[in-house]
Amino acid sequence: MTERWALAPTEHGGADIAPLGEDGRPTAPVSHEPDLAEAVRARPDVTRWVWRDTHAVYPRLLEAGVRVERCYDIEAAETLLLAHEGHHGEPRSAAAALARLRGGPVPPDPPPRVAEPGRHSMDALFEPRPPVGVPLSDLVDVYADQQRRHGTTAHPDRMHLLTASESAGMLIAAEMRAAGLPWRADTHRALLTELLGERYAGGGEPRRLAELADEVSEAFGRRVRPDLPADVVKAFAQAGIKLTSTRRWEIENVDHPAVRPLIEYKKLYRIYTAHGWSWLQDWVHDGRFRPEYLPGGTVSGRWTTNGGGALQIPKVVRRAVIADPGWRLVVADAAQMEPRVLAAISRDPAFMEVCGQDGDLYKAISDRAFSGDRDQAKIAVLGAIYGQTSGDGLKNLALLRRRFPQAVAYVDEAARAGEEGRLVRTWLGRTCPPAANSTDPEEAGIPQDDPEQASAEGQFTYGYASSNSRARGRFTRNFVVQGSAADWALLLLAALRRELNGMAAELVFFQHDEVIVHCPQDEAARVTEAIRTASLLAGRLTFGETPVRFPFTTATVECYADAK
Repeated sequence: MTERWALAPTEHGGADIAPLGEDGRPTAPVSHEPDLAEAVRARPDVTRWVWRDTHAVYPRLLEAGVRVERCYDIEAAETLLLAHEGHHGEPRSAAAALARLRGGPVPPDPPPRVAEPGRHSMDALFEPRPPVGVPLSDLVDVYADQQRRHGTTAHPDRMHLLTASESAGMLIAAEMRAAGLPWRADTHRALLTELLGERYAGGGEPRRLAELADEVSEAFGRRVRPDLPADVVKAFAQAGIKLTSTRRWEIENVDHPAVRPLIEYKKLYRIYTAHGWSWLQDWVHDGRFRPEYLPGGTVSGRWTTNGGGALQIPKVVRRAVIADPGWRLVVADAAQMEPRVLAAISRDPAFMEVCGQDGDLYKAISDRAFSGDRDQAKIAVLGAIYGQTSGDGLKNLALLRRRFPQAVAYVDEAARAGEEGRLVRTWLGRTCPPAANSTDPEEAGIPQDDPEQASAEGQFTYGYASSNSRARGRFTRNFVVQGSAADWALLLLAALRRELNGMAAELVFFQHDEVIVHCPQDEAARVTEAIRTASLLAGRLTFGETPVRFPFTTATVECYADAK
């Protein structure tokens, strides 16, 4: 069996392929195949395909009914290696990597392709981005050099594992899109009418939003547009109330009659604009929602999507996510994942012992260090991870440090490294980029679709590194934990994909610490056990042999909303 083959798509649907040796070089002449899918289908013994970009290859294979076991995505690996070498943001394409290797001018990356709702064929949604490709001989040179560069990292085995898992994530993302998340359009429409009221002719806001807008205006004594934050802030200022934004956490304690209808308007307006009738028409077809998932879409490794808002489905909208007849959704949430990750990466003996149990982690910590006060224990742990150490947080952190010194020292050192401008890495080697030049979350590329999300939370959730040294220290403190959790999650998905092999069950959704598997009802128990097995394996693969456990809370339901 030849483990690795290189593949480069050619014009008119063909491919150039060649077997690779241990050094990453071809061991036989290049074969010119007229049909890409048939070239792969005819070689079932290949265990890893090496190609430029999974987005440009795998959806076409899936459309032809061809599934591969493993791949190596050269451009995904280049992104990780560049960051590890301190060159985050440099062009990541195979053509750019080849130019750097040969000392030539480095071409810029093409602009990201934007998903186009309404164009639903695989060919339309996964058109290769220019440059279309690199000849196979050049691609192999880049691959061989990447293998060499892996060996120059501080932990080559971990870096190899990271790039392999990132490539696995690319396969899984394409497979999840091909499977699609079950979605009942009729249920969704009924839900929208229930929440928003009927729509008016001419495309205006639905009845309930119009009524709430009138209530807001009446409360201010003049016409105010509640969908325009500047207009609302101005109206409050004229009422003698100074606000900096219209985020819920800032306005909910304000004593003014406009607050209640304004909060309700904002909640419903988000559903109307993000998951309303237009979204349903654009994104749900043939009973499935098929977004394009982007593994490693943030610097911390967390996934994003190219349109569709798949990772921000409001709880109320989840009522439309319903399994097919005779099937079920197995929804699994990792329990208190980030503290457990901190235990694994810090190697704190006492903290690992606490995190070696499946029960309530914060209760166990409170029994050890906080006289049974669970709330204080939770505040202390999250304060250590997120850098919230002022006031009572500082006292709680001191208690935590006395009981779990290595765990707190680990994130303290990450914060110090960030403040000093040093590179900071996850357990497997994903690297935090240099500080951003801007402190504006939107300019830094942080999704701002959630109007209730505070900017400080956004720094940690989406991988934003501020140019302010203290803010950067808070970010890197969290980065080593959240990024290592993202590393673990990739290996969890890869292990779960393998465990599900041979079943009808399909992975259909993933976000951060939650997975959904759509399966026949009689497979649900096997799927639940597969998740448990995958979690154990992912923990060992990522962090080695530790006492730390990563338990999941699972629910087998017909409707996604019933899992919470």
